[in-house]
Amino acid sequence: MGLLRRWRDRRARRGESALEIDSPDLVVVVEAFDVAEADSAALARSPRWRPSAPAVLRHHLVLPPDQAERARELLAPDGWELRDGDVSHALRVQVLTALSCAQERSRMASLAQRLGGDWIGWDALQVPQGSA
Repeated sequence: MGLLRRWRDRRARRGESALEIDSPDLVVVVEAFDVAEADSAALARSPRWRPSAPAVLRHHLVLPPDQAERARELLAPDGWELRDGDVSHALRVQVLTALSCAQERSRMASLAQRLGGDWIGWDALQVPQGSA
């Protein structure tokens, strides 16, 4: 989390607004819910995704209700926020790469399985170019 905080602080010093999980005007720019599709392919087929811009990476998880707090504890040190519901969402702001998406997909699927749940897929949200 220290690296993310330093990045946000640096952007703030330069007068740039930092993207937040709840930033207004966010739209889904990439969806990856097919387990057979590589994350690189999901990114490549998305014309709205801007590779150099930060995005909210959102993993969709089905977790047993009694495991949500444990998931939150495991995710928080790396800057993830877990939001509960019928489908839980693990959210974090980051610049997306094929490698980072694949690593996080693996991590989330493993976490869900370890806690008796299931990983459904991920999507990414960005503020459209020209907005904000």
